Parts: sequence; C-alpha cells; structure tokens
Amino acid sequence: MPKTKKEETSDSDSGPEDRGPVKKQKTAGNSSGSNKSGDPDLLCDLGRNRQVRVSEFKGRRYLDIREFYLDKGSGDLKPGKKGITLMLDEFNKLVENADAIRKAFSKG
Repeated sequence: MPKTKKEETSDSDSGPEDRGPVKKQKTAGNSSGSNKSGDPDLLCDLGRNRQVRVSEFKGRRYLDIREFYLDKGSGDLKPGKKGITLMLDEFNKLVENADAIRKAFSKG
C-alpha cells in the first residue's frame, strides 16, 4: 500500500515551528518607533517583533518590513518569513497615498 503524505494544517510562515515565545528586547524609550538599539541596519522598531530595515540585494536597495523571531540556539533575533520587501518606487507610491491610507484607518 502506498504511503500518503501528511497534509500540513498550519498556514503560518513566520519562522521555525519549534520556537517559543519571543523575549522583548530591552530598548529605552522605544515607543516612538525609532532605532535606539544600536543596530545600524534597523531603521524603526514597530513593536511586536516587527522591524523596518533598508537592505541591499544584487546592487539594489530595498525597504524591508518584517517580523523577527528569537533563535533558541544563538539567542539572536532573526528575520522570519512574514514580511514585505518594497523597491523604492513601491515605497514612494505608499508614501504618496499615506493620507488616503490614514483616512481608511480612521473610518469606523
């Protein structure tokens, strides 16, 4: 009798499945979302382990908004799968439409 593959029931793609709760990083006065951690790549800490960074890949710069998780082995915060990477023109479109986005959020 042929073996059947077990279907995965989780739709989460945020990182390793065996991770535990993420410990909060100690950053003084980080409620404004600015980078006070000393990490040169980190532009803004959005809270709940979400960070904004500018990265470079194949000579192009990107804005990366991503969830991070705590690696059990090293104790380091590492990028998870959940996130979005924007090219400069996509980021500019987002900024141009910031007022419309704010209005949509303010609607009850």
